[in-house]
Amino acid sequence: MNRIAATFAKLKREGKGGFIPFITAGDPDLATTRALLVELANAGADVIELGVPFSDPMADGPVIQRASERALKHGFGLEEIFKVVAEARAKIETPIVLFSYYNPLLQYGVDRLAREAKHAGVDGILVTDLTPEEAEEFAATLKLNELNMIFLVAPTSTDDRLRKISAYASGFVYAVSRTGVTGARENLSDEAELLVARMRKF
Repeated sequence: MNRIAATFAKLKREGKGGFIPFITAGDPDLATTRALLVELANAGADVIELGVPFSDPMADGPVIQRASERALKHGFGLEEIFKVVAEARAKIETPIVLFSYYNPLLQYGVDRLAREAKHAGVDGILVTDLTPEEAEEFAATLKLNELNMIFLVAPTSTDDRLRKISAYASGFVYAVSRTGVTGARENLSDEAELLVARMRKF
């Protein structure tokens, strides 16, 4: 059983929700990213999402946009991010999910990405703009390297789309709480609870 599956199985046995924080790699620098991975794990994070900074975000709100802008000034790439993950992995067992847009992953090379992600200790990859209709090859490559393919679903997702996503997804499915960009919210929307109930059917 992989780390993500083991974590969710444990949470289910204990009847608990999980704490899954998100940080942007390289904000403010890679040394801090390495330290944050370790500290978040020690503070009780169940899974950690590590964002790959991207120059043209579509769904990220102002907080993550600014984090990516600061990180991109350092001029690093996926190779350096994997090094940071590997160094943190030597100290922690908490699952780490790489969170990215597709373009930087495609430019890196999907086969190389999957091999190096596994070697570094990444447990899954979430690609925000990769649709299930276009994900077959990517998902298969991740599966060959024992990496989970995480998909987003939204309140606007149709049942047909949820069915397709469930066929490819592994580890968990990321349910977006509401339409629009990411950002701080005062309350959990009713849409989120309805979406989770719908997704459980598949």
